[in-house]
Amino acid sequence: MVKLNKIYTRTGDDGSTGLADGERRAKCDARVEAYGDVDETNSAIGLARLAAAALPELDAMLERIQNDLFDLGADLATPPSEKPLGYEPLRIAATQVVRLEQEIDALNARLSPLRSFVLPGGAPAAAALHLARAISRRAERRMVALAASGESVGEPALHYINRLSDFLFVAARIANNDGAGDILWKPGQNR
Repeated sequence: MVKLNKIYTRTGDDGSTGLADGERRAKCDARVEAYGDVDETNSAIGLARLAAAALPELDAMLERIQNDLFDLGADLATPPSEKPLGYEPLRIAATQVVRLEQEIDALNARLSPLRSFVLPGGAPAAAALHLARAISRRAERRMVALAASGESVGEPALHYINRLSDFLFVAARIANNDGAGDILWKPGQNR
């Protein structure tokens, strides 16, 4: 159970922050950057939900994803350790990835195949979802870089963040009147 009594602690005034296990890391540490980008993704989805409020099925999916992203942040903020924590660390589960894939498939079944790349835009909800998609791709790059540096990142966590950008792309097309409002790229149009 999370309990926040005091918002500022002054412990980060030296440029460090605490991971879930109590370890201190620099605020520019690769792990902190990764879960910071996950948090930014979550915030962008929150804004997209405001624009997508008229699409209750999509909004419910986005709310589930926001909760998943808090799970992902907790996963990243608790690196595996031999040190006893006194609790079971929260990890992204394969079932969360499967659910996201099922939702992608269900939404995508409503869409016509694309003939070109889609420009980010269209309806306000679609534009906001495209922005969230781009931010989620940055979060994915940070997580991949963290794993490549030798830090432990769970496979389900990496799978989830990879699927998330796919979901947000399809969701943006849904928000664009099931793809009818998509703005297609016209290669070389302005030469």
